[in-house]
Amino acid sequence: MDLKYRKIRVNSISPGPIDTPIFNRLAQTEKEIKQIKTSLVAAVPMGRMGSPDEIAKAVSFLASDDSSYITGIELFVDGGMAQI
Repeated sequence: MDLKYRKIRVNSISPGPIDTPIFNRLAQTEKEIKQIKTSLVAAVPMGRMGSPDEIAKAVSFLASDDSSYITGIELFVDGGMAQI
């Protein structure tokens, strides 16, 4: 509400597990990395990890005029994790 007079919309993105190189640092072996990813995917209703491109598209939408009547939301881009 504080920013509406400056025509600033405030929204947030809450991503789920996103397949990025950071996972290569979470464990020491390929087998452990695969186990971590498998565990994460098991918690995602869509049955897969998201991609950085999918997050970028959501951010791009919220930053565009296509979302000019959207403010104050938290957009879960998480394959449905927050819904269960």
